[in-house]
Amino acid sequence: MKKYENENELLLLVASNLKRIRQNKKISQEELGFRCGISKNYVSDFERGKRNITIKVFQKIVEGLGIQPEELLKTHSK
Repeated sequence: MKKYENENELLLLVASNLKRIRQNKKISQEELGFRCGISKNYVSDFERGKRNITIKVFQKIVEGLGIQPEELLKTHSK
């Protein structure tokens, strides 16, 4: 199992994957918030790594995007 060097590394991975997937699907932060029952500011704060999310919100986001949970956890080479 990978050790994360800092406490925000996994959070930032999920946040960047969320933003990438949302943009690829051409969904606005406002639309995703509506689909998930959260505010667009919540989505924005999370995508910028300024807010942590609960497992319940994680599930809402997965369902709102119509993806599998592991898609938000994948690492991508740059």
